[in-house]
Amino acid sequence: MKIAVLYDIHGNLPALHAVLEELKSIKPDVLFIGGDIVSGPMPLQTLETLRNFPGNVQMIRGNGEREVVEVSEGKTIPFLSEKGVEKQKWVGEQLTPSDRQFLVELPETMVLEVKGLGEILFCHATPQSDEEIFTPLTPDELVETMFHTVEQPLIFCGHTHLPFVRKIGDKQIINPGSVGMPFTGAPGAYWALIDENGFELKYTAYDLEEASKAILKSGDPQAEEFVENYIRNTMQEEQAINMIEKLAEQQRKKDS
Repeated sequence: MKIAVLYDIHGNLPALHAVLEELKSIKPDVLFIGGDIVSGPMPLQTLETLRNFPGNVQMIRGNGEREVVEVSEGKTIPFLSEKGVEKQKWVGEQLTPSDRQFLVELPETMVLEVKGLGEILFCHATPQSDEEIFTPLTPDELVETMFHTVEQPLIFCGHTHLPFVRKIGDKQIINPGSVGMPFTGAPGAYWALIDENGFELKYTAYDLEEASKAILKSGDPQAEEFVENYIRNTMQEEQAINMIEKLAEQQRKKDS
């Protein structure tokens, strides 16, 4: 059994198309989508592509899906910036009521079983939260508390857009990175492939110039910023980890 694991597409349709093209030769049994599907420049087209994919597609929702729906309903989201509200409002306007209902009904976590590996838990950020943050620098004892209720030894999560693997006790936690908004390495799409022998972190290059042109025509009010930060350039790994870890520290202080 093969599972292609795609997290944090963020409405980047050209990046998604590139990964799906590569998957034609791999032929996974399951296409797993780990949340934050639509919050980006091509939300409707991205969701339609996944919903019409001719195969077994399993999805969970991320904080992006929750926020799009909540903003569309006029709810106030604590700690979401003005720019973030603007983006989620625009994304919600591109989707139909049926699309938004589909996002509401997505599960928050999922367990899939792979012969040779056993059960694998998939969540967006952590099992109890779609926005909790941890990085390769987060102390082991803090990460352990986030996953202490998990029985599965193999866990996949996303949210931080950083590809990394952490071993905490008898658990292995894998973040495959982001398909559509990578925070590390070369521009391109980051994902993972699981089979009975284990997992592999994957990278797919795509035509960045053509992607930039398509995104700039999308109508996204923040399209230029998206192209500059996630298509033509990406944040270097050390800078990204330090930035996200600062956000994590702020989050922990808020919750304490």
